Amino acid sequence: MAPGKIRIGTCSWTESSLIESGAFYPRGAGTPKARLKFYARQFDTVEIESSYYQIPSIDMAQAWAGRTPPGFLFHVKAFGALTGHNIDPRRLPEELRGMLAPGDLGREELHVAEPGMLKAMAQALLASLEPLRQARKMGFIIFQFPPWFGYKKANLDYLSYCKELVAGFPIAVEFRHGSWFTSQHRDEMLAFLKEHKITYITCDEPQYGNLTTAPFHPDATTGIAYLRLHGRNGDGWHSDVPGDEYLYQEAELKEIARHALQLGERARTTFIMFNNCRCGYAAQNALEMRRHCQRPA
Repeated sequence: MAPGKIRIGTCSWTESSLIESGAFYPRGAGTPKARLKFYARQFDTVEIESSYYQIPSIDMAQAWAGRTPPGFLFHVKAFGALTGHNIDPRRLPEELRGMLAPGDLGREELHVAEPGMLKAMAQALLASLEPLRQARKMGFIIFQFPPWFGYKKANLDYLSYCKELVAGFPIAVEFRHGSWFTSQHRDEMLAFLKEHKITYITCDEPQYGNLTTAPFHPDATTGIAYLRLHGRNGDGWHSDVPGDEYLYQEAELKEIARHALQLGERARTTFIMFNNCRCGYAAQNALEMRRHCQRPA
């Protein structure tokens, strides 16, 4: 079997310090349209981060589809409420705000667990993404679970529930707590994802020698392998304030590329997505990774 394709990109093309740094976008790319068009000339895939904070409009998704060439793929972060995060209710679409209790509308943060409301949010997200699907530019809906989402039977069941919420769209899941990777649970977790045809995301993040973060464990549970690379700087990792920037060094990129190429021997596509977006580091590392993933002719 021929090795699978490797696709490389970043987890945001709009992060503020990336834009302000001037390290990636040329001087003429001063509008959202120009920036996405420029990005799509460098890479063939990207993640939409804004959908975690706010369900996009259909017009926005149509614009994304129109500004990118055929074959370009968008992966979309699931709206925060669907992964157990608090949301800002004021940023909900009007029809969803109308479903909230009056006392919830004025809150700065709201936790949503009511199944009917979660279903309505998921349906609104899917409707907004229809232009990407129609353009054949829709990749995964990324369920990035919080560090407090640890291994337990109820959370395994919730993964199935997430797949049902966005039925018809492929999902990929990222765990941020080490309990999923202990010797007691890792094989069960991977087998569960394979059984339910859910794509596992290999996460790279700082390590503290405990379970507060997920270890780097390259694997694939479907025909698609997916690596999300957050950087390895542990300072301020668990803080609400962004930590210092992290630029992957060449030896680290070579290590990750080796794993990606090995995954590519059994996966039809391997995505390598850099989430160290601050100050343009993700774009720099993604361009460097392309060189490291070249197979011998």
